[in-house]
Amino acid sequence: MKKWVFCLFVLLLMGFGLTKLKTGMTLPDELKLRTESIEVPEATSHADGLTIKVTKDMIEQGDLLLVNKDHPVPDSLKPELEAVSLVRNSELIDGFSVLDNTVLLSPRLVDKFRTMIKDAAKEGVVQFMISSGYRNKEKQEELYRTMGAKLALPAGYSEHNLGLSMDIGSSQAEMNRAPEGKWLKDHSWKYGFILRYPEDKTAVTGIQYEPWHFRYVGLPHSAIMWEKNLVLEQYLDFLRQQKSVRTTIGKEKYQVFYFPVTENHTIDVPAQGQYEISGNNQDGVIVTVRE
Repeated sequence: MKKWVFCLFVLLLMGFGLTKLKTGMTLPDELKLRTESIEVPEATSHADGLTIKVTKDMIEQGDLLLVNKDHPVPDSLKPELEAVSLVRNSELIDGFSVLDNTVLLSPRLVDKFRTMIKDAAKEGVVQFMISSGYRNKEKQEELYRTMGAKLALPAGYSEHNLGLSMDIGSSQAEMNRAPEGKWLKDHSWKYGFILRYPEDKTAVTGIQYEPWHFRYVGLPHSAIMWEKNLVLEQYLDFLRQQKSVRTTIGKEKYQVFYFPVTENHTIDVPAQGQYEISGNNQDGVIVTVRE
């Protein structure tokens, strides 16, 4: 969300199976995406796929959780346990700057961000600056009172309360004009990040265009969303409707499955390979299998 500190900064600039799936790989510019829907068999033998135990609380865990004005951050999550001050942990700052000592992020998310901007640096794009990351509910409530409902969400309903988003600026210009903004818009999907609030999706997200707000969802999800021009709300609806999709990113092949969850039970996934599970913070889980 737009924050007063970020706005101040902009004004100053204007004055002058079973191994966890590894995501965030570097992908070549010439890669091609091929996504198709696939039918899920009604029955799957153990030899043909994976059998996974799922519980209702898994709906509220993972990198694909939807957080917006209708879906708050689950109370069961404790992102504050992972978030650390980047200024006080200066070893995490590599290839970018931070606005001030209030910027908090999990080391896991910082690592994925650094991987991405190292490739940007190879193209001469090097002036990245993080102005905001994880924000606790008290800080969010203060922001909401200060800026109002048109510019901020109440505590618990902002992605910044989830710990998977960051506001990324440039020390050269505003993000809608800076090389850093253009590079991220064109390439962030290759590393598992998405521009969360695009200019042409305000009717869907309910949030005005924010060229600085990026969210981590992981591969292959960011690639499918980029290919089909979907924001997270639309992507989760797409998976719910399709039930399963297969996509190829370069040489990597993935299958993505949606399963509704109303109780603790076992699901049969008609695929084999490395996998990970994420809830959608709505009604089910998404199983991602890399073949």
